[in-house]
Amino acid sequence: MADLRMQFGIQWDLIKTPLIVPLLQLAVYICLAMTLMLFIERLYMGVVIILIKLFWKKPEQRYKWQPIDEDTESGNSSFPMVLIQIPMFNEKEVYKISIGAACNLSWPADRLVIQVLDDSTDVNIKDLIEKECRRWANKGVKIWYQIRESRGGYKAGALKEGLTHDYVKNCKYVTIFDADFRPEPDFLRRAIPFLEFNPKIALVQARWRFVNSDECLLTRMQEMSLDYHFTVEQEVGSATHAFFGFNGTGGVWRIAAINEAGGWKDRTTVEDMDLAVRAGLKGWKFLYLGDLQVNSELPSTFKAFRFQQHRWSCGPANLFRKMVLEIIRNKKVTFWKKVYVIYSFFFVRKIIAHMVTFFFFCIVLPVTILVPEVKVPTWGAIYIPCIITTLNSVGTPRSIHLLFYWILFENVMSLHRTKATFIGLLDAKRSNEWVVTEKLGDSVKNKKSNLKQIKPDPISKPFKFNLSNRIHLTELGFAVFLFFIGCYDFMYGNHRYFVYIFLQVVTFLIVGFGYVGTVVPS
Repeated sequence: MADLRMQFGIQWDLIKTPLIVPLLQLAVYICLAMTLMLFIERLYMGVVIILIKLFWKKPEQRYKWQPIDEDTESGNSSFPMVLIQIPMFNEKEVYKISIGAACNLSWPADRLVIQVLDDSTDVNIKDLIEKECRRWANKGVKIWYQIRESRGGYKAGALKEGLTHDYVKNCKYVTIFDADFRPEPDFLRRAIPFLEFNPKIALVQARWRFVNSDECLLTRMQEMSLDYHFTVEQEVGSATHAFFGFNGTGGVWRIAAINEAGGWKDRTTVEDMDLAVRAGLKGWKFLYLGDLQVNSELPSTFKAFRFQQHRWSCGPANLFRKMVLEIIRNKKVTFWKKVYVIYSFFFVRKIIAHMVTFFFFCIVLPVTILVPEVKVPTWGAIYIPCIITTLNSVGTPRSIHLLFYWILFENVMSLHRTKATFIGLLDAKRSNEWVVTEKLGDSVKNKKSNLKQIKPDPISKPFKFNLSNRIHLTELGFAVFLFFIGCYDFMYGNHRYFVYIFLQVVTFLIVGFGYVGTVVPS
Protein backbone atom coordinates (compact mmCIF):
# COMPACT_ATOMS: atom_id res chain seq x y z
CA MET A 1 0.00 0.00 0.00
CA ALA A 2 2.85 2.36 0.88
CA ASP A 3 4.60 1.56 -2.41
CA LEU A 4 1.40 2.28 -4.36
CA ARG A 5 1.01 5.61 -2.58
CA MET A 6 4.64 6.49 -3.30
CA GLN A 7 4.27 5.63 -7.00
CA PHE A 8 1.12 7.74 -7.24
CA GLY A 9 2.94 10.65 -5.59
CA ILE A 10 5.85 10.37 -8.03
CA GLN A 11 3.50 10.28 -11.05
CA TRP A 12 1.54 13.24 -9.67
CA ASP A 13 4.72 15.30 -9.25
CA LEU A 14 5.80 14.43 -12.81
CA ILE A 15 2.63 15.81 -14.42
CA LYS A 16 1.82 18.54 -11.89
CA THR A 17 4.60 21.01 -12.62
CA PRO A 18 4.68 20.89 -16.45
CA LEU A 19 0.94 20.37 -17.07
CA ILE A 20 -1.44 20.84 -14.12
CA VAL A 21 0.07 24.04 -12.70
CA PRO A 22 0.09 26.04 -15.99
CA LEU A 23 -3.42 24.92 -16.92
CA LEU A 24 -4.80 25.69 -13.47
CA GLN A 25 -3.06 29.05 -13.40
CA LEU A 26 -4.62 29.90 -16.77
CA ALA A 27 -8.03 28.88 -15.42
CA VAL A 28 -7.49 31.17 -12.40
CA TYR A 29 -6.62 34.12 -14.67
CA ILE A 30 -9.71 33.52 -16.82
CA CYS A 31 -11.94 33.26 -13.75
CA LEU A 32 -10.45 36.43 -12.26
CA ALA A 33 -11.07 38.25 -15.54
CA MET A 34 -14.71 37.09 -15.57
CA THR A 35 -15.07 38.09 -11.90
CA LEU A 36 -13.80 41.60 -12.69
CA MET A 37 -16.22 41.86 -15.63
CA LEU A 38 -19.13 40.90 -13.41
CA PHE A 39 -17.93 43.21 -10.61
CA ILE A 40 -17.67 46.22 -12.93
CA GLU A 41 -21.13 45.48 -14.35
CA ARG A 42 -22.69 45.18 -10.88
CA LEU A 43 -20.89 48.32 -9.66
CA TYR A 44 -22.02 50.27 -12.74
CA MET A 45 -25.64 49.26 -12.20
CA GLY A 46 -25.36 50.03 -8.49
CA VAL A 47 -24.14 53.57 -9.18
CA VAL A 48 -26.79 54.14 -11.85
CA ILE A 49 -29.64 52.90 -9.65
CA ILE A 50 -28.55 55.27 -6.86
CA LEU A 51 -28.52 58.19 -9.32
CA ILE A 52 -31.94 57.16 -10.60
CA LYS A 53 -33.43 57.06 -7.10
CA LEU A 54 -31.88 60.40 -6.12
CA PHE A 55 -32.05 62.56 -9.26
CA TRP A 56 -34.02 60.83 -12.03
CA LYS A 57 -37.49 62.03 -12.87
CA LYS A 58 -40.37 59.65 -12.42
CA PRO A 59 -41.82 58.02 -15.57
CA GLU A 60 -44.86 60.33 -15.42
CA GLN A 61 -42.46 63.30 -15.65
CA ARG A 62 -40.11 61.86 -18.29
CA TYR A 63 -42.95 60.86 -20.58
CA LYS A 64 -46.32 62.37 -21.34
CA TRP A 65 -48.97 60.80 -19.15
CA GLN A 66 -52.56 61.71 -18.39
CA PRO A 67 -55.53 59.58 -17.39
CA ILE A 68 -57.88 58.42 -20.12
CA ASP A 69 -61.41 59.45 -19.19
CA GLU A 70 -64.77 58.78 -20.71
CA ASP A 71 -65.93 61.54 -23.04
CA THR A 72 -69.47 62.81 -22.49
CA GLU A 73 -70.12 63.09 -26.23
CA SER A 74 -68.16 60.19 -27.75
CA GLY A 75 -68.54 57.84 -24.78
CA ASN A 76 -65.86 55.15 -24.55
CA SER A 77 -64.31 55.84 -27.96
CA SER A 78 -61.46 57.73 -26.26
CA PHE A 79 -60.31 54.40 -24.82
CA PRO A 80 -58.18 52.38 -27.26
CA MET A 81 -59.08 48.78 -27.98
CA VAL A 82 -56.99 46.45 -25.80
CA LEU A 83 -56.46 42.71 -26.19
CA ILE A 84 -55.67 40.53 -23.17
CA GLN A 85 -53.93 37.23 -23.97
CA ILE A 86 -53.74 34.47 -21.35
CA PRO A 87 -51.75 31.46 -22.62
CA MET A 88 -52.47 28.25 -20.71
CA PHE A 89 -51.28 24.66 -20.57
CA ASN A 90 -53.03 22.28 -18.15
CA GLU A 91 -53.44 25.10 -15.60
CA LYS A 92 -55.97 23.34 -13.36
CA GLU A 93 -54.94 25.07 -10.14
CA VAL A 94 -54.82 28.71 -11.30
CA TYR A 95 -57.02 29.17 -14.39
CA LYS A 96 -59.94 30.70 -12.46
CA ILE A 97 -57.70 33.25 -10.74
CA SER A 98 -56.11 34.61 -13.93
CA ILE A 99 -59.33 34.64 -15.96
CA GLY A 100 -61.20 36.34 -13.13
CA ALA A 101 -58.49 38.98 -12.66
CA ALA A 102 -58.46 39.79 -16.40
CA CYS A 103 -62.25 40.03 -16.56
CA ASN A 104 -62.30 42.39 -13.57
CA LEU A 105 -59.92 44.92 -15.13
CA SER A 106 -61.22 48.48 -14.95
CA TRP A 107 -61.62 49.18 -18.67
CA PRO A 108 -64.76 49.73 -20.74
CA ALA A 109 -66.20 46.32 -21.64
CA ASP A 110 -66.75 47.31 -25.27
CA ARG A 111 -63.05 48.33 -25.59
CA LEU A 112 -61.60 45.15 -24.10
CA VAL A 113 -61.13 41.72 -25.70
CA ILE A 114 -59.88 38.75 -23.67
CA GLN A 115 -58.31 35.69 -25.29
CA VAL A 116 -57.70 32.47 -23.38
CA LEU A 117 -55.17 30.56 -25.50
CA ASP A 118 -55.52 27.01 -24.23
CA ASP A 119 -52.91 24.47 -25.33
CA SER A 120 -53.93 21.98 -22.65
CA THR A 121 -53.60 18.28 -23.43
CA ASP A 122 -55.88 17.17 -20.58
CA VAL A 123 -59.46 17.01 -21.92
CA ASN A 124 -60.99 17.51 -18.46
CA ILE A 125 -58.96 20.65 -17.80
CA LYS A 126 -59.85 22.04 -21.24
CA ASP A 127 -63.50 21.52 -20.42
CA LEU A 128 -63.16 23.35 -17.09
CA ILE A 129 -61.38 26.32 -18.70
CA GLU A 130 -63.96 26.55 -21.50
CA LYS A 131 -66.81 26.53 -18.97
CA GLU A 132 -65.13 29.33 -17.01
CA CYS A 133 -64.80 31.42 -20.18
CA ARG A 134 -68.46 30.76 -21.01
CA ARG A 135 -69.46 31.83 -17.49
CA TRP A 136 -67.76 35.21 -17.91
CA ALA A 137 -69.11 35.61 -21.45
CA ASN A 138 -72.65 35.23 -20.04
CA LYS A 139 -71.87 38.23 -17.82
CA GLY A 140 -71.19 40.39 -20.87
CA VAL A 141 -67.40 40.08 -21.04
CA LYS A 142 -65.86 39.80 -24.52
CA ILE A 143 -63.89 36.65 -23.84
CA TRP A 144 -62.80 34.11 -26.45
CA TYR A 145 -61.68 30.56 -25.78
CA GLN A 146 -59.12 29.52 -28.42
CA ILE A 147 -57.53 26.10 -28.94
CA ARG A 148 -55.08 24.81 -31.58
CA GLU A 149 -54.71 21.49 -33.31
CA SER A 150 -51.06 21.25 -32.21
CA ARG A 151 -48.72 23.01 -29.78
CA GLY A 152 -46.39 24.11 -32.57
CA GLY A 153 -44.17 26.96 -31.38
CA TYR A 154 -45.42 26.51 -27.79
CA LYS A 155 -46.22 29.86 -26.17
CA ALA A 156 -44.91 31.91 -29.11
CA GLY A 157 -47.06 29.90 -31.51
CA ALA A 158 -50.17 30.42 -29.38
CA LEU A 159 -49.59 34.18 -29.05
CA LYS A 160 -48.85 34.53 -32.77
CA GLU A 161 -51.99 32.66 -33.82
CA GLY A 162 -54.05 34.64 -31.33
CA LEU A 163 -53.22 37.88 -33.16
CA THR A 164 -54.52 36.54 -36.50
CA HIS A 165 -58.22 36.35 -35.56
CA ASP A 166 -60.62 38.86 -37.13
CA TYR A 167 -61.96 40.17 -33.82
CA VAL A 168 -58.42 41.30 -32.87
CA LYS A 169 -57.82 43.54 -35.89
CA ASN A 170 -59.21 46.68 -34.21
CA CYS A 171 -57.04 46.20 -31.09
CA LYS A 172 -54.17 48.68 -30.70
CA TYR A 173 -52.43 47.12 -27.71
CA VAL A 174 -52.00 43.63 -26.32
CA THR A 175 -51.42 42.72 -22.69
CA ILE A 176 -50.03 39.29 -21.80
CA PHE A 177 -50.64 37.54 -18.50
CA ASP A 178 -49.44 34.03 -17.73
CA ALA A 179 -51.94 31.76 -16.04
CA ASP A 180 -50.69 32.51 -12.50
CA PHE A 181 -50.75 36.32 -12.87
CA ARG A 182 -53.33 38.44 -11.07
CA PRO A 183 -53.34 42.10 -12.17
CA GLU A 184 -55.03 44.78 -10.09
CA PRO A 185 -58.18 46.32 -11.64
CA ASP A 186 -56.40 49.63 -12.44
CA PHE A 187 -53.52 47.93 -14.33
CA LEU A 188 -54.55 49.11 -17.80
CA ARG A 189 -55.51 52.62 -16.66
CA ARG A 190 -51.99 53.10 -15.29
CA ALA A 191 -50.07 51.48 -18.16
CA ILE A 192 -51.94 52.32 -21.38
CA PRO A 193 -51.55 56.16 -21.18
CA PHE A 194 -47.76 55.79 -21.54
CA LEU A 195 -48.31 54.02 -24.85
CA GLU A 196 -51.24 56.17 -25.99
CA PHE A 197 -49.50 59.52 -25.55
CA ASN A 198 -45.92 58.46 -26.42
CA PRO A 199 -45.92 56.92 -29.93
CA LYS A 200 -42.27 55.75 -29.72
CA ILE A 201 -42.88 53.48 -26.73
CA ALA A 202 -43.52 49.87 -27.72
CA LEU A 203 -43.61 48.13 -24.33
CA VAL A 204 -44.62 48.93 -20.77
CA GLN A 205 -43.39 46.27 -18.34
CA ALA A 206 -44.74 45.89 -14.80
CA ARG A 207 -42.90 44.46 -11.83
CA TRP A 208 -43.68 40.98 -10.55
CA ARG A 209 -44.69 40.40 -6.95
CA PHE A 210 -44.90 36.92 -5.50
CA VAL A 211 -47.87 35.68 -3.48
CA ASN A 212 -46.06 32.54 -2.30
CA SER A 213 -42.58 33.92 -1.55
CA ASP A 214 -42.87 32.76 2.09
CA GLU A 215 -44.00 29.23 1.19
CA CYS A 216 -40.55 27.66 1.59
CA LEU A 217 -36.85 28.47 1.50
CA LEU A 218 -36.72 27.79 -2.25
CA THR A 219 -39.24 30.53 -2.98
CA ARG A 220 -37.35 32.96 -0.70
CA MET A 221 -34.16 32.29 -2.69
CA GLN A 222 -35.98 32.96 -5.96
CA GLU A 223 -37.48 36.16 -4.59
CA MET A 224 -34.01 37.47 -3.76
CA SER A 225 -32.73 36.84 -7.30
CA LEU A 226 -35.79 38.17 -9.11
CA ASP A 227 -36.15 41.26 -6.92
CA TYR A 228 -32.62 42.29 -7.92
CA HIS A 229 -33.51 41.71 -11.57
CA PHE A 230 -36.53 44.01 -11.37
CA THR A 231 -35.22 46.57 -8.87
CA VAL A 232 -31.86 47.08 -10.59
CA GLU A 233 -31.43 45.45 -14.02
CA GLN A 234 -34.81 46.38 -15.51
CA GLU A 235 -34.78 49.86 -13.96
CA VAL A 236 -31.26 50.63 -15.22
CA GLY A 237 -32.01 49.36 -18.73
CA SER A 238 -35.21 51.41 -18.92
CA ALA A 239 -33.59 54.63 -17.65
CA THR A 240 -30.32 54.53 -19.62
CA HIS A 241 -31.13 52.93 -22.98
CA ALA A 242 -34.94 52.53 -22.93
CA PHE A 243 -34.22 48.84 -23.48
CA PHE A 244 -34.53 45.67 -21.39
CA GLY A 245 -35.73 42.12 -21.86
CA PHE A 246 -39.48 41.62 -21.89
CA ASN A 247 -40.36 39.28 -19.03
CA GLY A 248 -42.92 37.38 -21.09
CA THR A 249 -45.88 38.41 -18.95
CA GLY A 250 -47.16 41.39 -17.00
CA GLY A 251 -46.48 43.77 -19.88
CA VAL A 252 -48.38 45.76 -22.51
CA TRP A 253 -47.18 45.78 -26.14
CA ARG A 254 -48.06 48.07 -29.01
CA ILE A 255 -49.28 45.62 -31.68
CA ALA A 256 -47.76 47.77 -34.46
CA ALA A 257 -44.32 47.34 -32.83
CA ILE A 258 -44.77 43.54 -32.67
CA ASN A 259 -45.66 43.45 -36.36
CA GLU A 260 -42.78 45.73 -37.38
CA ALA A 261 -40.30 43.55 -35.45
CA GLY A 262 -41.46 40.46 -37.33
CA GLY A 263 -43.98 39.06 -34.85
CA TRP A 264 -43.52 36.19 -32.43
CA LYS A 265 -40.82 33.65 -33.28
CA ASP A 266 -40.28 30.21 -31.79
CA ARG A 267 -36.60 29.74 -32.69
CA THR A 268 -35.60 29.80 -28.99
CA THR A 269 -37.28 29.15 -25.64
CA VAL A 270 -37.17 32.89 -24.81
CA GLU A 271 -39.64 34.20 -27.38
CA ASP A 272 -40.22 37.24 -25.13
CA MET A 273 -36.57 38.30 -25.15
CA ASP A 274 -36.31 37.55 -28.87
CA LEU A 275 -39.18 39.94 -29.65
CA ALA A 276 -37.78 42.61 -27.32
CA VAL A 277 -34.33 42.57 -28.93
CA ARG A 278 -35.78 42.73 -32.46
CA ALA A 279 -38.14 45.58 -31.51
CA GLY A 280 -35.28 47.41 -29.79
CA LEU A 281 -33.17 47.14 -32.95
CA LYS A 282 -36.02 48.81 -34.84
CA GLY A 283 -35.64 51.85 -32.61
CA TRP A 284 -38.65 51.28 -30.33
CA LYS A 285 -38.41 52.36 -26.68
CA PHE A 286 -39.33 50.30 -23.61
CA LEU A 287 -40.54 51.58 -20.25
CA TYR A 288 -40.31 49.73 -16.94
CA LEU A 289 -42.72 50.78 -14.18
CA GLY A 290 -41.47 49.61 -10.80
CA ASP A 291 -44.55 50.84 -8.95
CA LEU A 292 -46.93 49.00 -11.29
CA GLN A 293 -46.96 45.54 -9.75
CA VAL A 294 -48.63 42.26 -10.65
CA ASN A 295 -49.04 39.34 -8.27
CA SER A 296 -47.75 36.00 -9.53
CA GLU A 297 -46.54 32.63 -8.28
CA LEU A 298 -43.03 31.24 -7.93
CA PRO A 299 -42.34 27.56 -8.67
CA SER A 300 -42.18 25.91 -5.27
CA THR A 301 -41.05 22.43 -6.32
CA PHE A 302 -37.40 21.87 -7.18
CA LYS A 303 -38.30 19.94 -10.33
CA ALA A 304 -40.32 22.86 -11.73
CA PHE A 305 -37.61 25.33 -10.71
CA ARG A 306 -34.86 23.33 -12.47
CA PHE A 307 -36.83 23.18 -15.72
CA GLN A 308 -37.52 26.91 -15.52
CA GLN A 309 -33.86 27.75 -14.89
CA HIS A 310 -32.79 25.54 -17.81
CA ARG A 311 -35.10 27.49 -20.11
CA TRP A 312 -34.09 30.88 -18.71
CA SER A 313 -30.35 30.08 -19.05
CA CYS A 314 -30.33 28.12 -22.31
CA GLY A 315 -32.69 30.45 -24.20
CA PRO A 316 -30.71 33.72 -23.85
CA ALA A 317 -27.44 31.99 -24.77
CA ASN A 318 -29.08 30.42 -27.83
CA LEU A 319 -30.61 33.78 -28.81
CA PHE A 320 -27.20 35.48 -28.42
CA ARG A 321 -25.70 32.94 -30.81
CA LYS A 322 -28.43 33.59 -33.37
CA MET A 323 -28.62 37.39 -33.10
CA VAL A 324 -25.14 38.73 -32.34
CA LEU A 325 -24.28 39.40 -36.00
CA GLU A 326 -27.70 40.95 -36.60
CA ILE A 327 -27.11 43.32 -33.69
CA ILE A 328 -23.64 44.28 -34.98
CA ARG A 329 -24.93 44.99 -38.50
CA ASN A 330 -27.93 47.01 -37.34
CA LYS A 331 -28.03 50.62 -38.58
CA LYS A 332 -30.98 52.02 -36.59
CA VAL A 333 -29.50 52.09 -33.09
CA THR A 334 -26.42 53.83 -31.70
CA PHE A 335 -23.04 52.19 -31.23
CA TRP A 336 -23.32 52.45 -27.44
CA LYS A 337 -26.71 50.75 -27.40
CA LYS A 338 -25.19 47.87 -29.41
CA VAL A 339 -22.37 47.64 -26.85
CA TYR A 340 -24.92 47.62 -24.02
CA VAL A 341 -27.04 44.88 -25.62
CA ILE A 342 -24.11 42.64 -26.67
CA TYR A 343 -21.76 43.12 -23.72
CA SER A 344 -23.90 44.01 -20.68
CA PHE A 345 -27.28 42.52 -21.48
CA PHE A 346 -26.16 39.27 -23.12
CA PHE A 347 -22.49 38.47 -22.51
CA VAL A 348 -21.98 39.46 -18.87
CA ARG A 349 -25.46 38.88 -17.40
CA LYS A 350 -26.59 35.85 -19.40
CA ILE A 351 -23.30 33.99 -19.94
CA ILE A 352 -20.42 35.17 -17.74
CA ALA A 353 -22.52 35.42 -14.55
CA HIS A 354 -23.40 31.70 -14.68
CA MET A 355 -20.01 30.43 -15.75
CA VAL A 356 -17.83 32.33 -13.28
CA THR A 357 -20.01 31.24 -10.35
CA PHE A 358 -19.75 27.58 -11.27
CA PHE A 359 -16.20 27.26 -12.59
CA PHE A 360 -14.50 29.56 -10.08
CA PHE A 361 -16.25 28.66 -6.82
CA CYS A 362 -17.15 25.02 -7.48
CA ILE A 363 -14.11 23.80 -9.44
CA VAL A 364 -11.09 26.09 -9.85
CA LEU A 365 -10.88 27.54 -6.33
CA PRO A 366 -11.29 24.13 -4.62
CA VAL A 367 -8.74 22.48 -6.94
CA THR A 368 -6.10 25.14 -6.08
CA ILE A 369 -6.11 23.63 -2.57
CA LEU A 370 -4.60 20.46 -4.07
CA VAL A 371 -2.06 22.51 -6.04
CA PRO A 372 -0.57 25.06 -3.62
CA GLU A 373 1.80 26.31 -6.34
CA VAL A 374 -1.18 28.14 -7.88
CA LYS A 375 -2.11 31.21 -5.90
CA VAL A 376 -5.51 32.92 -5.97
CA PRO A 377 -5.38 36.55 -4.77
CA THR A 378 -7.57 37.32 -1.79
CA TRP A 379 -9.27 40.19 -3.62
CA GLY A 380 -10.49 37.77 -6.29
CA ALA A 381 -11.48 34.92 -3.98
CA ILE A 382 -13.10 36.90 -1.15
CA TYR A 383 -13.33 40.69 -1.40
CA ILE A 384 -14.86 41.18 -4.86
CA PRO A 385 -17.32 38.26 -4.55
CA CYS A 386 -18.46 39.68 -1.20
CA ILE A 387 -19.06 43.10 -2.77
CA ILE A 388 -20.97 41.53 -5.70
CA THR A 389 -23.12 39.55 -3.26
CA THR A 390 -23.84 42.66 -1.19
CA LEU A 391 -24.91 44.56 -4.31
CA ASN A 392 -27.19 41.66 -5.24
CA SER A 393 -28.95 41.85 -1.87
CA VAL A 394 -30.36 45.38 -2.32
CA GLY A 395 -33.52 44.09 -4.00
CA THR A 396 -34.79 42.16 -0.96
CA PRO A 397 -33.67 43.79 2.32
CA ARG A 398 -36.03 41.58 4.36
CA SER A 399 -34.03 38.49 3.36
CA ILE A 400 -30.55 39.83 4.09
CA HIS A 401 -30.18 37.29 6.93
CA LEU A 402 -30.48 34.53 4.30
CA LEU A 403 -27.71 36.02 2.16
CA PHE A 404 -25.04 33.44 2.97
CA TYR A 405 -27.31 30.50 2.26
CA TRP A 406 -28.45 32.24 -0.94
CA ILE A 407 -24.79 32.30 -2.08
CA LEU A 408 -24.42 28.55 -1.42
CA PHE A 409 -27.69 27.76 -3.18
CA GLU A 410 -26.81 29.94 -6.19
CA ASN A 411 -23.50 28.06 -6.47
CA VAL A 412 -25.43 24.79 -6.68
CA MET A 413 -27.83 26.17 -9.30
CA SER A 414 -24.93 27.60 -11.32
CA LEU A 415 -24.13 23.98 -12.21
CA HIS A 416 -27.44 23.65 -14.08
CA ARG A 417 -27.35 27.19 -15.48
CA THR A 418 -23.83 26.72 -16.87
CA LYS A 419 -24.81 23.43 -18.47
CA ALA A 420 -27.88 25.06 -20.02
CA THR A 421 -25.80 28.02 -21.22
CA PHE A 422 -23.42 25.73 -23.09
CA ILE A 423 -26.37 23.85 -24.59
CA GLY A 424 -27.73 27.17 -25.86
CA LEU A 425 -24.40 28.44 -27.20
CA LEU A 426 -23.77 25.16 -29.04
CA ASP A 427 -27.42 24.93 -30.20
CA ALA A 428 -27.41 21.37 -28.87
CA LYS A 429 -30.24 18.86 -28.59
CA ARG A 430 -32.03 20.34 -25.54
CA SER A 431 -31.71 23.96 -26.70
CA ASN A 432 -35.40 24.11 -27.68
CA GLU A 433 -36.72 22.02 -24.80
CA TRP A 434 -39.85 23.62 -23.41
CA VAL A 435 -41.37 22.41 -20.15
CA VAL A 436 -44.18 24.57 -18.79
CA THR A 437 -43.49 25.71 -15.21
CA GLU A 438 -45.92 23.96 -12.90
CA LYS A 439 -48.17 26.26 -10.86
CA LEU A 440 -49.67 24.86 -7.68
CA GLY A 441 -51.94 27.71 -6.59
CA ASP A 442 -53.59 26.72 -3.33
CA SER A 443 -53.47 23.01 -4.16
CA VAL A 444 -50.70 22.21 -1.67
CA LYS A 445 -52.55 23.86 1.22
CA ASN A 446 -55.80 22.17 0.24
CA LYS A 447 -54.19 18.73 -0.11
CA LYS A 448 -52.42 19.05 3.23
CA SER A 449 -55.63 20.08 4.98
CA ASN A 450 -57.51 17.23 3.33
CA LEU A 451 -54.83 14.73 4.36
CA LYS A 452 -55.20 15.83 7.98
CA GLN A 453 -58.93 15.13 7.85
CA ILE A 454 -58.58 11.68 6.25
CA LYS A 455 -58.15 8.85 8.73
CA PRO A 456 -55.33 6.46 7.89
CA ASP A 457 -56.41 3.18 6.32
CA PRO A 458 -54.67 0.22 7.98
CA ILE A 459 -54.96 -1.78 4.74
CA SER A 460 -53.53 0.98 2.52
CA LYS A 461 -50.28 0.43 0.68
CA PRO A 462 -47.08 1.90 2.21
CA PHE A 463 -45.60 5.09 0.80
CA LYS A 464 -43.21 4.48 -2.09
CA PHE A 465 -40.09 6.62 -2.24
CA ASN A 466 -39.54 7.80 -5.81
CA LEU A 467 -35.76 7.88 -6.25
CA SER A 468 -35.87 9.43 -9.72
CA ASN A 469 -37.69 12.52 -8.40
CA ARG A 470 -35.75 12.96 -5.16
CA ILE A 471 -32.17 11.84 -5.82
CA HIS A 472 -29.95 14.06 -8.01
CA LEU A 473 -26.70 12.26 -8.71
CA THR A 474 -24.84 15.24 -10.20
CA GLU A 475 -25.25 17.27 -7.02
CA LEU A 476 -24.28 14.29 -4.88
CA GLY A 477 -21.16 13.77 -7.04
CA PHE A 478 -20.08 17.37 -6.48
CA ALA A 479 -20.74 16.97 -2.75
CA VAL A 480 -18.33 14.01 -2.64
CA PHE A 481 -15.72 15.93 -4.68
CA LEU A 482 -15.89 19.01 -2.44
CA PHE A 483 -15.92 16.89 0.74
CA PHE A 484 -12.61 15.33 -0.31
CA ILE A 485 -11.17 18.79 -1.04
CA GLY A 486 -12.41 20.12 2.31
CA CYS A 487 -10.88 17.21 4.24
CA TYR A 488 -7.56 17.71 2.45
CA ASP A 489 -7.57 21.45 3.26
CA PHE A 490 -8.47 20.74 6.90
CA MET A 491 -5.58 18.28 7.33
CA TYR A 492 -2.84 19.68 5.07
CA GLY A 493 -3.87 23.07 3.65
CA ASN A 494 -3.17 26.62 4.77
CA HIS A 495 -6.11 28.35 3.09
CA ARG A 496 -8.80 27.64 5.71
CA TYR A 497 -11.29 27.41 2.83
CA PHE A 498 -12.62 24.19 4.39
CA VAL A 499 -15.26 26.13 6.37
CA TYR A 500 -16.83 27.45 3.16
CA ILE A 501 -16.31 24.13 1.35
CA PHE A 502 -18.02 22.03 4.02
CA LEU A 503 -21.00 24.40 4.03
CA GLN A 504 -21.14 24.11 0.25
CA VAL A 505 -21.04 20.30 0.64
CA VAL A 506 -24.07 20.46 2.95
CA THR A 507 -25.98 22.55 0.38
CA PHE A 508 -25.13 20.14 -2.45
CA LEU A 509 -26.31 17.25 -0.24
CA ILE A 510 -29.59 18.99 0.64
CA VAL A 511 -30.32 19.52 -3.05
CA GLY A 512 -28.93 16.13 -4.05
CA PHE A 513 -31.28 14.27 -1.69
CA GLY A 514 -34.24 16.40 -2.77
CA TYR A 515 -34.83 18.24 0.49
CA VAL A 516 -35.48 21.61 -1.11
CA GLY A 517 -38.75 23.18 -2.14
CA THR A 518 -42.30 22.00 -1.58
CA VAL A 519 -43.05 18.28 -1.64
CA VAL A 520 -46.54 17.86 -3.06
CA PRO A 521 -48.52 15.18 -1.17
CA SER A 522 -49.96 12.53 -3.45
